[in-house]
Amino acid sequence: MRDILFLTHRIPYPPDKGDKIRAWNILQHLASQHRVHLGTFIDEPEDVRWLERLEKVCASVFWRPLSPRLARLRSLRCLLSGKPLTQGYFGDPRFRAETDRVVARYKPSLVYVFSSAMAPYVADHRGARVIIDMVDVDSEKWRQYAETSHGLARFIYSREGRALLALERRAAADADAVAFVSRAEAALFARLAPEAASRIHSINNGVDSEHFSPSATFPDPLGERPAIVFTGVMNYRPNVEAMTWFVEQVMPRLRTHPKAPCLWIVGSNPCPAVLALAGPDVRVTGRVPDVRPYLGHAAAVVAPLRIARGVQNKVLEAMAMGAAVVVTPQAHEGLDRCRDDELLTAATGADFADAVARILDGAAGPIGARARARVVRDYGWPASLAALDRLVDAEPNATAARGTPAVAPLQVPA
Repeated sequence: MRDILFLTHRIPYPPDKGDKIRAWNILQHLASQHRVHLGTFIDEPEDVRWLERLEKVCASVFWRPLSPRLARLRSLRCLLSGKPLTQGYFGDPRFRAETDRVVARYKPSLVYVFSSAMAPYVADHRGARVIIDMVDVDSEKWRQYAETSHGLARFIYSREGRALLALERRAAADADAVAFVSRAEAALFARLAPEAASRIHSINNGVDSEHFSPSATFPDPLGERPAIVFTGVMNYRPNVEAMTWFVEQVMPRLRTHPKAPCLWIVGSNPCPAVLALAGPDVRVTGRVPDVRPYLGHAAAVVAPLRIARGVQNKVLEAMAMGAAVVVTPQAHEGLDRCRDDELLTAATGADFADAVARILDGAAGPIGARARARVVRDYGWPASLAALDRLVDAEPNATAARGTPAVAPLQVPA
């Protein structure tokens, strides 16, 4: 049994959204075999109550509160230094001191860094093997934000994309291994950071197919009209943009369908732009205790994401529930094992409406059953965690040497 330091930018419990689902499953798995010392930020005060749960799993836990407002102000200083805003947002001297204390006391043989934002905390530590789980190429998300923005926002997002890529490349150079959530994300980063290619691995997200199962029965929360369901945190920009696009480009076409479906936007923290979408054929629920009743009773589940990174857990969960799912090519990219008869893909508003109409008309066949079978076969956590074990247990010489210099150092203007 070894000591492992696990650093993450957000408390990994409860596992109720994308990165927390991945972090929790990996943390829990490592803790079942090793002594894990968790360091984390908590950005929602009510999440402090989950520390007791984590303390039962981990050998030790240290944490720091993160005020989003103060963190945003702190990040602005990075505009003068050339560092990414993300680094300033999660920069905390007391968290660094606690990290140093844990390293000095327990001398972990492995450090698992969850997200590139946490990489600066171990940049100066040597001796332990370092795995950085970047999950996805976060810098690419900011680049995509820039493409759809204007003026000052475009400049800020573009700068953040370049600065964060520089941080990601430095972190990869200092790590023994770098993990991504899909082969597509791993291949993208290998193109952006070719000097790190030999250290790049993919560890897929999984889904608990027993928890998300069509055999579970729930009261129908959706009413009599056929329901189209979208799930997600609804103050997250890609989700907001996805629903705005869907309401503007797809729903007008579906209103003329004989079955006239209703769109249900299911998820926490709906921002004003999402609340404004509500109407006679659009419902905004806010946080719900369990998304499964909505997925289980949906006529169709949609993920019309235009900005999407990695594997979308919302898609895996819907497929595991046996739902018929329609996604954009961006949301499909991380699910490279799914066939066209298991997951429908549409890029334009017209094509998306046609795909949903096929499902409503029964013309898509038993797509939900095929989707469920695919998830059980290829997207369970056991297979993903077995890949993690191979990476954790690899001998130091099984991965490329750390500290390989970048092919071309990136210059980022302040």
